Amino acid sequence: MENSKIVLEHCYKMKPLDPLIFSLRTMPSLRLLISLIVVIAFLLIPPTNLKAETLSFSHAQLKGRDFSGRMLAGSGFANANMEGANFENADVRGSVFSASILRNANLRGTDFSGGLLDQTDFAKADLSDALLVETILLRSTFDFVNIDGADFSDAIMDGSQRKWLCSKAKGTNSKTGVATRDSLECK
Repeated sequence: MENSKIVLEHCYKMKPLDPLIFSLRTMPSLRLLISLIVVIAFLLIPPTNLKAETLSFSHAQLKGRDFSGRMLAGSGFANANMEGANFENADVRGSVFSASILRNANLRGTDFSGGLLDQTDFAKADLSDALLVETILLRSTFDFVNIDGADFSDAIMDGSQRKWLCSKAKGTNSKTGVATRDSLECK
């Protein structure tokens, strides 16, 4: 009876929001129900502020696939065959393309900055206006590639690659304003 009296006295002293707080304290099942609703809402409602997809396509057959305009920063494409794929204006910063095939690929305006592109086959690819800033390009091949306006600033590559690319280098990158010849440190 004493407990009932305390509860009743408390009810008389409540402010407008106190009934909700009071009922949550005294009804554990209601608290559990609200908690479950909140958890389910977080699980079912997709996050809207995620911008980039981080996916793994390593060892995949991706011939002719369209990745144009996609935000795939940090994704893995190692040992993938992407012959004829379209990456135009894609964001693949920091992605791994080691030992992959990008023959005849459309790589116009693609941002490869900070990526690992060693031993990649770029034969007949279109790298015009692409960003290859601070990439690792060791032992990659660039036969008959279009590099007009590509930015290779601070890229790590073999001396023979640099010499070959300098023989084809022309144009200025539209995003960075850096001339392709300057980015390759051509003489």
